[in-house]
Amino acid sequence: MDLLGDPAVFLQRVLLQLPALLVAVTVHEVAHALVADRLGDPTARRLGRITLNPLPHIDPLGALCLVLAGFGWAKPVPVDARNFRHPVRDMFWVALAGPIANFLAALVAAVIYLGLRPSGLLLVAVGAVFSLNVALGVFNLIPLPPLDGGHFLRYALPSSAAGILAILERYGMLILLALLFIGAIGKIVGPVTRVIGRIIFTVARLIV
Repeated sequence: MDLLGDPAVFLQRVLLQLPALLVAVTVHEVAHALVADRLGDPTARRLGRITLNPLPHIDPLGALCLVLAGFGWAKPVPVDARNFRHPVRDMFWVALAGPIANFLAALVAAVIYLGLRPSGLLLVAVGAVFSLNVALGVFNLIPLPPLDGGHFLRYALPSSAAGILAILERYGMLILLALLFIGAIGKIVGPVTRVIGRIIFTVARLIV
């Protein structure tokens, strides 16, 4: 880790990645808020979460993990599923909106790279936007509450597994932090992120 080996290099990397982090987090959470609002829940809009200002969306711990480890999370958008006509189904789409928005942002970055061939700091910035959006999107698809993928469990698990789901919802964050600490998440997210990244670049080449 740069922090232990060369603090100056680490600080430089953080400063260069910070704008990309703000883009990834903002895109992710605004997508959740917009889809929830469109499906009938105005909670996020009333709380000011449909905004391109990144500050309401930042989770300090999640942002730190994203910078240090390449994956993390943002402050969850408040959603009241009671306002949806089909609560379980609509929560699925609200959850999926965040990762999809990140992959689309990564696609835009790939198109900019292939179309403009930037250099210097602009190349670093575009690369950071691409990599952090892919990483955030993939990480949030992990089927573990409180991540977006945790909402998919209501579809994947039978009704008889309600007790297991309740345990995961209660202790999901502790389980997630434990998996991060032992490095298990990185072994899962890393390969998937590389595959998704290659797919996005392939699509970008078709566009450019």
